[in-house]
Amino acid sequence: MKPYVICLMHASLDGRTHPSRWRPKGAGTDWFEKIHDRLGGDAWVIGRVTGSEFAKGKPYPETSGEKFPRENWFARRDADTYGVVLDAHGKIGWGRSDIGGDPIVVVLTESVPDSHLAGLRGEGVSYIFAGKSEIDLAMTVEILNRELGVRRLLVEGGGVANGAFLRAGLIDEFNLILSPAIDGARGAPFVFDSTEADSDKRAPLSAMTLESTQDLGGGVLLLRYLIQNDPARHLQHA
Repeated sequence: MKPYVICLMHASLDGRTHPSRWRPKGAGTDWFEKIHDRLGGDAWVIGRVTGSEFAKGKPYPETSGEKFPRENWFARRDADTYGVVLDAHGKIGWGRSDIGGDPIVVVLTESVPDSHLAGLRGEGVSYIFAGKSEIDLAMTVEILNRELGVRRLLVEGGGVANGAFLRAGLIDEFNLILSPAIDGARGAPFVFDSTEADSDKRAPLSAMTLESTQDLGGGVLLLRYLIQNDPARHLQHA
């Protein structure tokens, strides 16, 4: 079963997502966590680049005498909320087992070496497998629902991860916190982006409906859109 998937992002008026680059400074940058908590997800998911910003450890040893089956492994199943990180090839050494109290669940592919699995287990970091060499996001969300009871998933970037969920036709709702600030220079990430390989792929969006607009004060807006995906078009371009 697929969870209800909400993408939550905070952006400047030109769609950039690094508040340290925005001018004027500090424009509504305290709203993300408040809206995150209000949305009440059972889990939230970020990509490898964003995930590495939370890591405290070094990459795990490249060799290990242990062998592990390519089966999902959970250090915990009793949390109220999980922090899910897409790390297809096992690049992140965590040095921690939670982010802000939310247990980490890493999404891997079967190409990850046993030594990385040993490192994750040693630190009490749960992991799931969702593909041979590339992550299948539809499989990912189904596993999170089946194994951990995730019914409401918050997709919270970066842009490449958000774009991957969008192109997979998995996002049901988009909440955008829009600040009265502008980046205005090259190099900053966008709300939705892609790798070079996916640059010609288009999302199977068939409709977006503005459900609500909330003035959060200080010129900050919360825009809530419902998304309708076209299953036939998604299958055609998959």
